[in-house]
Amino acid sequence: MNSDSKQSYGSISKFLHWSMALLILWQLLKFADRISDGEHWIGQVLVPWHVSIGLLLLVLILLRLVWTATNRAQRPVHDPKKAKLVKAGHGLLYVCMLLMPLTGIMVMLGGGYGITAFGIEIVGKGDKLAWAGTLGQLHSPLAMVFTALIIGHIAMALYHHYIKKDDTLKRMA
Repeated sequence: MNSDSKQSYGSISKFLHWSMALLILWQLLKFADRISDGEHWIGQVLVPWHVSIGLLLLVLILLRLVWTATNRAQRPVHDPKKAKLVKAGHGLLYVCMLLMPLTGIMVMLGGGYGITAFGIEIVGKGDKLAWAGTLGQLHSPLAMVFTALIIGHIAMALYHHYIKKDDTLKRMA
């Protein structure tokens, strides 16, 4: 089943959710790059892909937003008492998923580094752009907020599964 239903998310929603979750986890390993100035396997093997994975995530979040909008009527319904809170939490996650790669792009452009993804030059190196660098300064603080939201999201999914024993997690698993 590709499309979402009132009972469960479809295979496309599940693919987008779990593939993005894995890629975001990969991106969060960038925090470990700050340990010993990246002189360890994470800094040497995974972090060099940070920009490429970030751009891939930007494409995936745009696809996910379109998919979510086209399936809005069929998606599982949340408890009406908590619907506003659930929508706010998911909304903040979506905002962060969109802003993280956009502010990352600003870091690259602001520093004059250019942008290369998976070995393909998208924007060549050039002059530093002060305005882009200023916007790019939001990338790290936003990563902290995003991490807190992710931890909260996982905690709520586990709460629903193990404490409330409802089908919230099963709908996306």
